[in-house]
Amino acid sequence: MNQQQAQQMRHGAGFIAALDQSGGSTPKALAAYGVGPERYSNEAEMFDLVHQMRTRVITSKAFSSSRILGAILFERTMDGQIEGKPTADYLWEVKGVVPFLKVDKGLAEEQHSARLMVDNPGLADLLKRAVDAGIFGTKMRSVILGADPEGVGAVVDQQFEVAEQILDAGLVPIIEPEVDIHAPDKAAAEDLLIAALTKRLDALGPGRDVMLKVTIPSVDGLFTPIMEHPRVMRVVALSGGYEREDANARLARNPGLIASFSRALLEGLSDSQSKEEFDSTLAASVEGIYRASVA
Repeated sequence: MNQQQAQQMRHGAGFIAALDQSGGSTPKALAAYGVGPERYSNEAEMFDLVHQMRTRVITSKAFSSSRILGAILFERTMDGQIEGKPTADYLWEVKGVVPFLKVDKGLAEEQHSARLMVDNPGLADLLKRAVDAGIFGTKMRSVILGADPEGVGAVVDQQFEVAEQILDAGLVPIIEPEVDIHAPDKAAAEDLLIAALTKRLDALGPGRDVMLKVTIPSVDGLFTPIMEHPRVMRVVALSGGYEREDANARLARNPGLIASFSRALLEGLSDSQSKEEFDSTLAASVEGIYRASVA
């Protein structure tokens, strides 16, 4: 583990940029950016366009370690280059931003009001490639759709089982058990989640530290005890479908919880903007999310 990067993630002031849209979410992200399906005819062209978008974000003067602590990448982004450097090297060496990699391969069908991660037989190879590429940590997402103890328990158990494999590879896992913001019993689901997380965190050995990515809770301050757990490096929050202004307001009511926004970070950016327009729009977005994260 890179200790300088670990210190930045433990104690730095700022947030994580989630730039990890994958196959399913890429068309929507491109459409929001003003790039419609008429601009590409296959998946390779689509990913080239989204890499251009991510490159524009990362190389912007608004994207720096004064506000952004880390960035989560999609596998193809890790494998690509920015200004002639491998992406992870560019992030750390040029921008001072800690690189993470999305490692899950999507969600299984709903069972017990939860969607687990699909099996990922190629994970060991991907983790080795990530280490070789200079990646610090990983991120993997499951979704909780309601307060079913069996479903919540299954999500947390799977996340921690995979996290152990990631820790063994020398990387820091971001465990993401997202609670759907539209769940009718969201607060009850979050209570179940806290209990399940605490049990698994207590079972981690010394030095086997993880990060958590959670939905901004219905009850302010709910995750404070998790933040204080000795095995937790940092707790970050997804925007979860809230508009950026609403997400920032909710986040600011939870001291210690920092953002890891994707769609909300890119809100307002457009392929057609001039460099000045793009940079100023991104700077305003970054500043708002930063202020909410350090509140």
